[in-house]
Amino acid sequence: MDILVNNAGIQHVASIEEFPDERWDAVIAINLSANFHAIKAALPLMRRRGWGRIINISSAHGLVASAQKVAYVAAKHGVLGLTKVVALETATTPITCNAICPGWVLTPLVQKQIDDLARSEKLAPEEAKRRLLAEKQPSGEFATPEQIGELALFLCSDAAAQIRGAALSIDGAWTAQ
Repeated sequence: MDILVNNAGIQHVASIEEFPDERWDAVIAINLSANFHAIKAALPLMRRRGWGRIINISSAHGLVASAQKVAYVAAKHGVLGLTKVVALETATTPITCNAICPGWVLTPLVQKQIDDLARSEKLAPEEAKRRLLAEKQPSGEFATPEQIGELALFLCSDAAAQIRGAALSIDGAWTAQ
């Protein structure tokens, strides 16, 4: 059984004019190019074994954009394109490729954004968290790593054998708006 989950990610926030070239290169390398290289390495093994599941962790930002996040949004949109190409190239095999698109998940990356918002607006941490969620995620709740893991497990099951090239949102209705 071969399963590949591409789940690396970094972020940098700045306007396009102020976005450092080296940060662009780093975000694209880690958030998009690393997925390509991992898939390229894993796919021949999956083909030899006659089965595989590839799950790319994209983002709500793979489906919609936000200001100040040019590299992250571009990379996560790219992950969805990569997912679709792999799904097409493996469509006649028992190998599937799909993407999970989480909204806000309380990770160290998101905690930094909460801390930055609390500091810049002089807010209590709980108020900064509430504001961050209210801005994008109508449910007002973070998606959890456990929920994302359960979705990944489902995508690895036989029940998901014909789910191919899909971008599955787990975003508290963020992209439903």
